[in-house]
Amino acid sequence: MAWWDIRPLFQEFRLREDQLGSHTMRSHGYAVAKTHMHDWIILLLLVLIDIILYIIHPFYRFVGKDMMADLKYPLKSNTVPVWAVPVFAILLPIVIFFVVYIRRRDIYDLHHALLGLLFSILVTAVITDAIKNAVGRPRPDFFWRCFPDGKDVYDKWGDVICHGDKNIIKEGHKSFPSGHTSCSFAGLGFLSLYLSGKLKAFDRKGHVAKLCIVFLPLLFASLVGISRVDDYWHHWQDVFAGGLIGLVVATFCYLQFFAPPHHPEGWGPYAYFKMLEELQGMVQAPNAQNGSEAQVENQEACMGLSLTENQNSTLEDELESGRR
Repeated sequence: MAWWDIRPLFQEFRLREDQLGSHTMRSHGYAVAKTHMHDWIILLLLVLIDIILYIIHPFYRFVGKDMMADLKYPLKSNTVPVWAVPVFAILLPIVIFFVVYIRRRDIYDLHHALLGLLFSILVTAVITDAIKNAVGRPRPDFFWRCFPDGKDVYDKWGDVICHGDKNIIKEGHKSFPSGHTSCSFAGLGFLSLYLSGKLKAFDRKGHVAKLCIVFLPLLFASLVGISRVDDYWHHWQDVFAGGLIGLVVATFCYLQFFAPPHHPEGWGPYAYFKMLEELQGMVQAPNAQNGSEAQVENQEACMGLSLTENQNSTLEDELESGRR
């Protein structure tokens, strides 16, 4: 391969290295956020929808006396409090995103990671709360929510007549699916995909240590789901469904902004590589023009040389015929 054949590859490599630190929050942050203004508006709408879903009452399913055998587990407090879920499912990934940004100085990566994470959490929350209200499945501790004094009362159709606190009873009809589990897998599942891309965990070099780091967020999310069963706030089916919802939504939201982790370009967002292609096209355009001009000059030189050779040949023929 000639030296001018590898020059474009060298220029592309230098272009990638130069652009890593040239798109910062200060220089391009507003422009990138403005490009996705509609996405941020949709996020606010999702927040509003989720608030409405939390306020409205769920479906109060028929609960007969013969069903109470599986709903008499003790009413316990949460091992993982509600306020802790946003801390490890949202704030922890955001901290890691900023650590990566400080190192790479790439606003495309930071913005799309934040947007993908928030979409993952909010879409999962809306789906989870909508299903909760529609299904209205009683929690395993529903008996003590409905009858805090232990005296059960039923109507003529055999349905419960609860006399406990209304808010506690309302919460008792939101067992399926588990919100703790779905949001944990939505946030930590997104983080796991993000780390696998940044660490290039699937580069076929056999570094199992990378996989251990990738699996840590998923392990923590699984332990959160197990705690919901241990606290008798959920049946195991609720936890399984919640984890599945969160992980599927996280995967879709991640692939909306990033290539799959096993892809050679899985370490960066689509927008970053699109920007590189545009810059590379701008760089190659003058080079192509210069190359075409050089090619024309070479053709003209070759034509001049050929004309000179023809003239010389004609002159030699004339001299040869004169001698004869």
